[in-house]
Amino acid sequence: MAERSNPLVSVLVTSYNRANYIGATLESVLASYFTDFEVIVSDDASSDDTVAIARAFADRDERVRVFVNEQNLGDYPNRNRAASLARGRYIKYIDSDDILYPHGLTVMVEAMERFPEAGFGLSSLPDPNIPYPAVSEPHNTYLEHFKGFSHFDRAPGSAIIRRDIFEKTGGFSGRRMIGDNECWLKIARYYPLVKLPAHLYWARKHEGQESESDYARRYAEMRREVFEAAIAHPDCPLSAEEKTWALSTMRKHDLKNRVLTWLGR
Repeated sequence: MAERSNPLVSVLVTSYNRANYIGATLESVLASYFTDFEVIVSDDASSDDTVAIARAFADRDERVRVFVNEQNLGDYPNRNRAASLARGRYIKYIDSDDILYPHGLTVMVEAMERFPEAGFGLSSLPDPNIPYPAVSEPHNTYLEHFKGFSHFDRAPGSAIIRRDIFEKTGGFSGRRMIGDNECWLKIARYYPLVKLPAHLYWARKHEGQESESDYARRYAEMRREVFEAAIAHPDCPLSAEEKTWALSTMRKHDLKNRVLTWLGR
């Protein structure tokens, strides 16, 4: 095992009032088959027992470090805060209400080590033509997204990122709720993606999540803005014709979703 001062992976657990869930999250991380990691809990000024529970884990396992923000930063600024404390070659987010499966880190790390040219890895929809993990260059990654693979719609829990690439590309912008889509589009603009298999973690669903809030009603609009900006970016890897096709495909998909929503499906 590597020295704890220089772990291969930094598992980043961002939390805010997750006392009911964070214990199970940390237990799942510490039960990983892969062991060369540190756990950074970055708490966003919780008012419940989240910090006390996290510190209890830190007291009995030196791999766990707990930090508490003086004031609430918000979801994606707190993710950046956690990354700034990381010492690993790779950063791996797991939300404080989710569960990391025991094999998750092993699969992710082995894939990233196999493709050192890649900037990040995301759990992707299955491809009947190739086994995963597989590496994808920027142009192909963008094309595949709009052909139905939806690479850029993955949550942070599905990702593993080279820390130097995360820092070089500026991390998350801080935009609420849409920050992950935006970040993946940005990294994939310049660096290959490792397509990872699914089922590496479990995403819990509950009423306290932002996806269940009134603000979430704006998600489709914000997502459209982020993708349109990425396609218009001068470094977008698509050709002019492919950009036109991608925009048309995206708008048709959005229209279909609006119709299905209106029909109550």
